[in-house]
Amino acid sequence: MKNVILDVDTGVDDALAIAYAVHSPELNILGITTTFGNTSVMEATRNTCQLLQVLDAEEIPVFQGVEETFAGHVPADKATWIHGENGIGDAQLPSTDKQAEDMGARDFIISAVRNYPKDITILTTANQGNLARAIEKDPEIVNLVQEVIHMGGAINVPGNITPYAEANVYHDAEAAQFIFQSGIPITLVGLDVTLKTLLRRSVLDEWKERDTLLSRALADMCHFYMDAYAKVEPELNGCALHDPLVVGVAIDSSFVKTKTMTVNVKTEGAEKGQSVGVENQDGNVKVTSVALIITNNKKCW
Repeated sequence: MKNVILDVDTGVDDALAIAYAVHSPELNILGITTTFGNTSVMEATRNTCQLLQVLDAEEIPVFQGVEETFAGHVPADKATWIHGENGIGDAQLPSTDKQAEDMGARDFIISAVRNYPKDITILTTANQGNLARAIEKDPEIVNLVQEVIHMGGAINVPGNITPYAEANVYHDAEAAQFIFQSGIPITLVGLDVTLKTLLRRSVLDEWKERDTLLSRALADMCHFYMDAYAKVEPELNGCALHDPLVVGVAIDSSFVKTKTMTVNVKTEGAEKGQSVGVENQDGNVKVTSVALIITNNKKCW
């Protein structure tokens, strides 16, 4: 069983990734850290706590990050056009008494890595500010993390928030550049592969027919998400499973093939957030280049 931390900005695909991870016996989720991006950090925390209740996994602790970039700037607007006003496709989950722990995301990451040296994988499906702050405070953890698997970047394809930038990197470009230069072992699961892992509308009908609280909730979230994709990328005939692919790679690395590259992030100007990768055997990042086509994973529901 692999010890993992999930670092999320719980929008629709983060919710699918959390459900996938919770239902995967291969993973031991030590905790979930939250940040901003798809929605605000407060909303990401609320969505995560409510989803864990629906998943009957309220024992998993949640640790909230801060609502500013690594450089101390106010975050960009949340992605309401694709994730809805509440971050989860405007689906209504039952309220819960579960709240974030008193310890913050940064300190939890440090504590967990120290408690599980070289035996912890961090799955980041949001901006990398929480991890960057942890490394800034305790640089030695770079050598104690088994691997970081990050959903982010667009190396050989256009971005999805600007023509150059993928959203998670764009939301905190300084944090991404800091992480890529830190020396921590990292696999980048970017748009190059996630746009090939698709959820079809027919699967949502299956979820509805299953008629459980979880299957209905996931279907409701994904209908909004899929409708948004139909407007901007109709050729996909579905919606991309960006964040769940990170969980899939953590479980089975054969889901993807990788190339070792030197990756840098542009942190200013019109090309802010662009991930620039050059193939290099001595590079700092393993970049996924090919993914199996995954259209349905019943572990989610």
